[in-house]
Amino acid sequence: MHGAMPPTTRASARPCCSTLPSICSLNSRQAPYGRKPLKIQRRRGTCQTWAAANISSNDFRPGTMIEMDGAPYKVIEHLHVKPGKGAAFVRTKLKNAVTNNTVDKTFRAGESVASATVEKKDFQYTYADGNEYVFMDLETYEETRLGRDESWAKYLKEGFTVALVIWNDKVISVEVPKNLELEVTETAPGVKGNTVSGGTKSAKLETGAVIQVPLFIAQGQRILVDTRTDSYLSKVK
Repeated sequence: MHGAMPPTTRASARPCCSTLPSICSLNSRQAPYGRKPLKIQRRRGTCQTWAAANISSNDFRPGTMIEMDGAPYKVIEHLHVKPGKGAAFVRTKLKNAVTNNTVDKTFRAGESVASATVEKKDFQYTYADGNEYVFMDLETYEETRLGRDESWAKYLKEGFTVALVIWNDKVISVEVPKNLELEVTETAPGVKGNTVSGGTKSAKLETGAVIQVPLFIAQGQRILVDTRTDSYLSKVK
């Protein structure tokens, strides 16, 4: 192991990627929210996992992975609420990463919640086969197929490198880069003189995603997008 782990962090008893030889070599990544990864050296490289720990509901962000009732959930939306009377709370929309079902759940502000132990590895998106998306292991060249999930599929383009998220030896999701530079392929004509923030309009991007952009953005321009919130960041010069 490399470095001391926080007191709340505990290594999983099972070997990392023990039954997934094609995803045993994980690229070095920074653990989310300051948690240090548990690194296990294996013959084909470094396998990295984020060991189960608790996270405060105050630290929820879109994409945060938690575990409830023995299943992994991704935080889709979160809202901190402080009523005039009574204790503050966090209202969330969660998505079951295995079944894709969504559920609304409210947590106490500052409530300790179990994080889901996940592993990640870089794959290259190669092509779509109907509703299945095909990803290639960059080391072994083996293919992994996943059913379409709009949350990540709308930001895929052939040749993109993404991270496959693994939980209990099962690929449960795809993590696209949080910021992507993409071309606007369809939108209403840009409004001359509108160069400051204000009104917005819909724009379709080259990957198929539809987001809101400022009125001055024109078709054919490239923009920077936050894929976690489906929001426009800036125009690319």
